[in-house]
Amino acid sequence: MTEIVNLRQARKQARREAERQAADENAARHGLTKGERRRQEMERARGLAHLDRHRRETED
Repeated sequence: MTEIVNLRQARKQARREAERQAADENAARHGLTKGERRRQEMERARGLAHLDRHRRETED
């Protein structure tokens, strides 16, 4: 025999899981403060500039 499932509770549980997943995605996307985002962007730009300075020039 299988276990009896209350459909109302199953729907609520599924909705909670979907909301939790959406909240986790939003936290990952918007979880940084403005200062942290600026610092990350500056570090990224600094790294790209560092790579550009060390790029070898090719003669075509």
